[in-house]
Amino acid sequence: MIRFAKFRQAEDQVLLVLAVVIGALTGLAVVAFILCTERFGMHLYPIGGAAWRRLLFPVVGSIGIGYLLYRFFPNARGSGVPQTKTALFARDGRITLRTVLGKFFCTSVTLASGIPLGREGPSVQVGAGIASVLGRMLGLSPETVKKLIPVGAAAAIAAAFNTPLAAVLFALEEIMGDLNAPVMAAVVLASATAWVVLRACLGNHPLFRVPEYQLVSPIEFFLYALLGVAGGLISAAFTGLLLRMRAAFLRLPYKTTWLHPLAGGLMVGAMGWFVPQVLGVGYLYVGQALNNGIALRLMLLLVVLKFFAVTTSYASGNAGGIFGPALFIGAMLGGSLGTVAHHLLPALTATPGAYALVGMGAVFAGVVRAPMTSVLIIFEMTQDYAVIVPLMLANLVSLFIASQFQRESIYEALTEQDGIHLPAAARNLGYSKRVISAAMRPPGELLRTEMTVQEAFTVMHSSELESCPVLDLSGVIGVVSLTQLDRERSADADRRLDALIHAQDFLHVHADESLDVALARMGSTGVAMLPVVSRANIHNLEGIVTLQDVLHVYGVSAWGGHSTDDAAAAADISPLPAHWE
Repeated sequence: MIRFAKFRQAEDQVLLVLAVVIGALTGLAVVAFILCTERFGMHLYPIGGAAWRRLLFPVVGSIGIGYLLYRFFPNARGSGVPQTKTALFARDGRITLRTVLGKFFCTSVTLASGIPLGREGPSVQVGAGIASVLGRMLGLSPETVKKLIPVGAAAAIAAAFNTPLAAVLFALEEIMGDLNAPVMAAVVLASATAWVVLRACLGNHPLFRVPEYQLVSPIEFFLYALLGVAGGLISAAFTGLLLRMRAAFLRLPYKTTWLHPLAGGLMVGAMGWFVPQVLGVGYLYVGQALNNGIALRLMLLLVVLKFFAVTTSYASGNAGGIFGPALFIGAMLGGSLGTVAHHLLPALTATPGAYALVGMGAVFAGVVRAPMTSVLIIFEMTQDYAVIVPLMLANLVSLFIASQFQRESIYEALTEQDGIHLPAAARNLGYSKRVISAAMRPPGELLRTEMTVQEAFTVMHSSELESCPVLDLSGVIGVVSLTQLDRERSADADRRLDALIHAQDFLHVHADESLDVALARMGSTGVAMLPVVSRANIHNLEGIVTLQDVLHVYGVSAWGGHSTDDAAAAADISPLPAHWE
């Protein structure tokens, strides 16, 4: 305990040391992840293996891992990036050791069985989980544990992609949402350490070997912009279809959750029977496309098949990410456009491989919404600087097109589907002095959905508040006012409250939001009380905040005047001049 107390007193000093340890452990975990996935996959799919393997193993793998995810590792489902952001912003940086082990095992088996998802997103959750477990084992404060989450995420990306610079940018741009985050030094150190571990274990090799490309003529800028448009459209379609399919699966009974991944396994198995290139993440075929080694017809076919295989596999609940699939689809899309362009204008265009390279970045930027990370990842994976300008052009065009059809990034939309509301732009680390937690109070009277309007009116009539939260078995689902109850009582006093509440979209706030947000929502609806709910579960009632409470924090009295100097000082605002009172 004395040792732990010393750690708490010197948390800032040990952060850099922990970054090295986290980088090394995460680097080793990712190396093991790569080796396990590849070797197990080679065992399941030996060269010249029978076609029945391509049908059987995706089905068996998806249903087996589906049961394990349902029964033992519910938090290991999906990509890993949304879960990492949820741990950072809604769960005090907590990722359990069970989740880390489950993510490693379930994703390894899933990818080895041929499900066409990526390993990079799961690696992020594993790396962040290692950081979380280590920080909590050392007894660090929740705030320091949260600082370790992007450190582990950066180490994971550096090792998974062999891209240390892009890993730093991804951790700050996507995970933190703040390029000026104070943990930058630790993130850089962890990324570099994981990169060193990867190279020491697997050698100094870029993920893809590509020939040297160059811009042949100015007309290619138009073609690259066109590729950006195509990348943006397919990114928006990919995100939209995945979210709609996932929403459909989430509406099914929970007890059938373990069977959902079978839908992805069946689709992949059926496709893989006829087109083996659909199986797995497919980096081998990406490399071939970058080196002009795949025919146009096959690339177009793979764009379509991979599109539906990935969306179905992910939406149905298989363990795996979307980084790799986005790069695969982008490479085949770019290679297809490049093949057509080079066939029509051979003297004015580069070989198709250059367009495949730019297409990877365009689709990645459109799906993940991290354009600068996309540029750095492609550069570091290929070590080719010649296509940076076309890559930036295509990325920005793709990002613009995709955002017109799908405002939210795929990770934000996924967390909201799970009922988790992350802060906009992830700027919640710089807490304002005037946040809702300073004004909230215990809820007091609560109404139940099984109560009648008359019963609720009786309870509310004796309350000091004009509005009251309504709860069912899942938690808070809405708010009713005394005026509303009085109006409904005259129509049907025996009507149940659940008939008055629209639980899918009720007005609420979060404890870390600004009081300005509460005032704006009260003003727009005319409601003087709002429920304060958890970001991890909007039905978890943490308290309430009233207009009177908000005004008190700002130093304004309930009758519209101004409070004493002491109240104003407590609210950190200056009192009004005496001649104004």
